[in-house]
Parts: sequence; C-alpha cells; structure tokens
Amino acid sequence: MHSTNPHRRWSVIFLLATSFLQHTLSESQSSPRYLQNIDMSNNASINNNERLQQILKGAGAGSTQINWPQRSKQATPDVKTELAKLNTTYIYQNAWPANNVKLGAVTAVSFDKAGNVVIFHRVDRIWSQDTFDNGNQYREKFRGPIRESTVLALEPATGRVQYDWGKNFFYMPHGLTVDPEDNVWLTDVAMHQVFKFAARGAGNKPLLTLGVAFQPGSGKKFCKPTSVAILDNGDFFVADGYCNARILKYSKAGELILTWGQNSFAGVSYDVAPQNYFAIPHALTLVPELELLCAADRENGRVQCFYSSNGTFHSQYHNQLIGDRLFSMAYTPAAGGELVIVNGPNAELGFHPDHYNEVHGFVMSMRNRQLVSKFGPNNLEFKNPHDVAVTADGNEIYVAELNPMRIHKFLHKSLAKPMSLSATKDVQSISGVPAEAPAAGVDASQTTRHHPSGKAVLVASLMLIFAGSTFALALLMARRRKRGNQAISSAAPPSDLVYRKLTASNQSCLPFGARSRRHAWEKAEGFKLGGLLDRDRNGFEKLDQQASDEEQETLASGASYA
Repeated sequence: MHSTNPHRRWSVIFLLATSFLQHTLSESQSSPRYLQNIDMSNNASINNNERLQQILKGAGAGSTQINWPQRSKQATPDVKTELAKLNTTYIYQNAWPANNVKLGAVTAVSFDKAGNVVIFHRVDRIWSQDTFDNGNQYREKFRGPIRESTVLALEPATGRVQYDWGKNFFYMPHGLTVDPEDNVWLTDVAMHQVFKFAARGAGNKPLLTLGVAFQPGSGKKFCKPTSVAILDNGDFFVADGYCNARILKYSKAGELILTWGQNSFAGVSYDVAPQNYFAIPHALTLVPELELLCAADRENGRVQCFYSSNGTFHSQYHNQLIGDRLFSMAYTPAAGGELVIVNGPNAELGFHPDHYNEVHGFVMSMRNRQLVSKFGPNNLEFKNPHDVAVTADGNEIYVAELNPMRIHKFLHKSLAKPMSLSATKDVQSISGVPAEAPAAGVDASQTTRHHPSGKAVLVASLMLIFAGSTFALALLMARRRKRGNQAISSAAPPSDLVYRKLTASNQSCLPFGARSRRHAWEKAEGFKLGGLLDRDRNGFEKLDQQASDEEQETLASGASYA
C-alpha cells in the first residue's frame, strides 16, 4: 500500500505541471492588447496623471493588471517607401482663404446649407499642459469667455468671410457640426458642455445645452466632449471624448437613448483592437447609405463604425501607413464610399517611440479598406491637423489645423485650374521649405506654384530676348562706326567680327546648351561691347545666372520664386 504512494504523488505532480503549462500558454496567446476598462464614475475616477503613471509602470486601474501588448506578427511594411508610392489626387489651393482672415487655432470645420465653409477657432486661447488640473477642471476661467468671434463662415471660392458669430461665450472651442436644418452644434472642452445654436448663431443663445458648465463628470455630465453628429430625424450623437471615452445617443429633444464605449487608452495602437473600446473618440461622421456612425479612435489610430440605430459594432478601418494617431475623418459617397482621414504626429508611450510617421491627409476606400491617395499642403506634410470636411461629391476637402493656425483647401485634380507663376501666392510650406516640385503623376498645368520646368523656360526666354536685342543693337552701332572710320579699310569688316563674337557668345548663354555659360561675354581686343554702350563691361559679366543650377540653390536657401 505504501509502495504505490510515490507513483501517485508523481502522477499528481505531472498533472499539475501539465495544467500549469497549458494555462500559461493560453494566457500568452490571448493576452489583452489594450488596457482593461477603467471605471470613470464619480466614486472611482482616475485622473490623467495617475493613469499615465499606471501605463508607464505597468500597473492597472485598481486591482486590474495592465499587460503591455505584444506587437502584431504580420510583416511590417516600409512606411516611408509605401507612402511615396501613394498618388496625390487633390491639389492644394494656397491662395485660399483671403489674406484678411485672421485665425487662432482652428479646431473644427463643417458646411452650412448655403455651402459656406464654417470653422470654429480659439482666437487667442491655447490648450497647454497647465490649462486643466488633474481633475480636468479648467484653470483659466478667470480670463472670461473669448471676446472675438469664434465661428466664421468662409465663401468656398474666395475664402472671404460671409458671416461670423460666437463672441463672449466660448472658453476652449473644440467640435462644430452643422445639421441638415442649418442648426450649429458645438462642444467646449473647458466648459464640458454641448450646445445647439440656431442657424448662423441667431439669438446669440443656445437652443439646447447639455452638461454642467465647468463641472467634469460622467452620467449626465461630460468630461471634455469632442464632437457631435446629427441624423436626419434630429436624433444626435455626442463623443464624450477625453475622459469618459464613450458615445451617447440622444433624441431630438435631448433625452438620452443609449450609450456605449469603454476607455482603453494605452498610447499605442495595433491592428487588432477590442470592439467598443476607445482611446479618445475624437470626431464623428455619418455614413447614411449604410446607416452607420463612425468615430475617430484617436490614440488607437483607427476608425470604428457602428450601426446608428443601436450602437452595435459594424467594422473598423486602420492602415499602418496612417500610423498610431488618427485625429478626424469625414465621409463622402463618391467613388462608392470613401473616408477622408487626417492623422497626427507620432506621440507613442512605452518602449517603441521610434516608428516612422508622416502627417498627411488620406483617402481610404470603404469597399476594400485600401488607401487610395494622400494629400498635404504643397504635396508636403501637415504639422498638427485637427479636423477635416469633404463635400458630398468629393471634389473639395478642407482641413482645420491647430499649428500653424489656419484652414486649408484642396481641390480634386480633375477640377484644379492652371495657375501662372506670377499669379501664385508666395506661401511658405509648413516645414519652412518652399514647394518647388509637384508630385509625380500631377500635370504641370495643375500645380499651383514653383514648377521647375516653368522656371527654366522663363529664364531661357529672358536670356534669349536680351541676347537678341543686344545683338541687334551691336550690329547697328558697328555699322555706324564703319561709316565713320574709313581709314581702317584693310581690317575685316566690324560687322563680321561682331557677328562671330556674338554668335559664339549666344551659344554659350543658352540654358540647355552644351557649353559652359560662365564668362559668356568674353573680353576682346577688336570689339568691346561695354565701350559701345558707354558702360563698364563688368555689368555684362554679371548676366551669367547658370539657370540650370539656380533651382537647386533656391531649394537649398529657401528663397522664394515669383
């Protein structure tokens, strides 16, 4: 009886070891990629600094363990190379808006029923690290509301201001949406409120107000709400964005119908993410054909779409070329349904903050989830885009940017009009380097400024005109000298010498000639052009500009070209 005990003990140990290994393997295969839900109720709220410290330390909310996710096993593309392959289908309109439009940080853009471009901007307010305390309370209430107009409507063709309003009301503007009845919905992250105004702000008082002024919270309160989307029947959605990470649906009268979403903020995005989890739902857009509401899940770098009737998850859209931060998106039914997306600068937390990132606008097909094209100011990058709007036909795109403080317009290349070099506006790009060369595949007549081939032709034309006029003048002066100097009969006719010298000189001055253009006007014993015109010949030696190299020098020095 005692002899069997060792065998039983070894059997038990073997079974326990096998069970432990299976359990460990299953945990490693199904480890969560995002943080567990964080309770944002009033009794168990966690401020942003504490949550950040938990992320950095690897500690969970309360007793929940935070497991840092493992990266996807799929092959990672060469982001820089793949981005370079994307077509550019929208042309930047750098002369828009009109010069007299003065803006602060532009946070949102939409369209009214008349087709005007309606923007929301912060005038003189900046959201810095000290703007809110650890409890999300606004620290600058003492400054009072913004005294100037925060809502501007711009004429789409010229960018001139059509009307403005929103004085002495808002503290820190964020979201703006114009509904089908021309009502204007706005969010203020400092006030933690959502407002509905009549068309063009008529009455200067909101028709509907949700949330409690300057009191962040959950339940019936908001905590830095970001965006609003409105259905045709008047029901609307609110993205309660920075703290609560949820979406709420209300009736037209402002009665709460349903809410969904949980906070999964982890600072890094991955291809596979839990459904209905958000790391800052930052913007909303509707897809009427499919009855969907889509949200920009900012720090997860993706778009999540839900059925607008009940909030059930439908699909998500993510691409590694966009990166880990996706600030806003807008829908257009053009080309079978497309999402126009703007991403943001890389701001990863954790141990891998070195992923390549470019800040662009992107066009993504909703049918196959592939990127169709990219766009940016002068085919370069944005610095800090915040919101985007696109017309229903997909021909015009507008991007609101925080810094630099401006609103950008892009026109589909099929509609872009040619612009002469003299008519283009001298605008430096976001990075401080002028846009000299157009993107590959874009016709030269559709570029807005600084086309190198156009510059070369212009320089060549000017040089040919000058050389031709100088040649004619030299011949005329030589003939006069011939008539007045009969004593030099044995020498070759001055006109022949003039012809030979100037012909050789003109060949060397052509911008595309085989000979060097340096010292084009050589000194000569028999003929001195400077003497004929009573000028110092040094003035003519400076004519040499070396046009083919001038473009490279312009790019290197950052000088503009008109």
